[in-house]
Amino acid sequence: MKLWHPHILAALLALTPVAAQADTTSLTRLTQRGDLLGFEAVGRIDLPGGFCTGVLIAPDLVLTAAHCLYDTQSGQLRDTTHMTFRAGYRDGKSIAEVPVARATAHAAYQPRSGTSLSNIRHDAALLQLARSIPAITAAPFALHSGDTNGDAISVVSYGQGRAEALSWQRECGVLDHAQGLFVFNCDVTYGSSGAPVFASEQGRPRILSLISTGIVDQSQKLSYGMELPSIVTALKQQLRTMPAARASGTLSTNAKRIKVNNGTNNNTGAKFVRVPSN
Repeated sequence: MKLWHPHILAALLALTPVAAQADTTSLTRLTQRGDLLGFEAVGRIDLPGGFCTGVLIAPDLVLTAAHCLYDTQSGQLRDTTHMTFRAGYRDGKSIAEVPVARATAHAAYQPRSGTSLSNIRHDAALLQLARSIPAITAAPFALHSGDTNGDAISVVSYGQGRAEALSWQRECGVLDHAQGLFVFNCDVTYGSSGAPVFASEQGRPRILSLISTGIVDQSQKLSYGMELPSIVTALKQQLRTMPAARASGTLSTNAKRIKVNNGTNNNTGAKFVRVPSN
């Protein structure tokens, strides 16, 4: 199967923390504590100058997009001492709020390559928290096997214009799936990077993919994500090779990316674009 719109990816603009507000008519704002039931493990990752969305896959492990670890100006890895995961954040309150102790981006993610198909395929990172969040407070999500069989999916995310509470799109679709990538028609925008895409498996919502890149346009909504099982396995292995976090949550090495083919850090690789009207 041919992936949709591969030519669009090369033209995507760099992700920034300021952008026009997305159309939220298809979204449900999770305002009340009861609205969050089942989604407590999704949270906002606060970074210097912006934020991303992340999701717990273990009591102390948060899955998000790799590009969130890189400073948008310098292209350098961010110091994790300036990162905080706020589970179920809404209107100034969090179910749990924990600093990030250490983090690793996928080894094959290359910031200098921009929005290449390979970068989207590997745009995932794993954050280890300074302390665990009990499952009774925020139950981690399991990964989906990757076979959706055309079923509807859903996305829970933060975003520009809706940064103070999670928004839930109850139903959107997989438009294409090939070469380790997915194409979705979900309503995402700046700040939704790293948001979990859920698909049902054995009657439970499981993480099918993460939002990596997208197109913000009044006439169409396209977003791209990656297959996760092998990516997460690699990230866990990378994390095991890093120095252990101290009780304070600080590290001698806070963030890590194993270089591939002598790659060097440059600009961030995540993209959203606004398509001009005809």
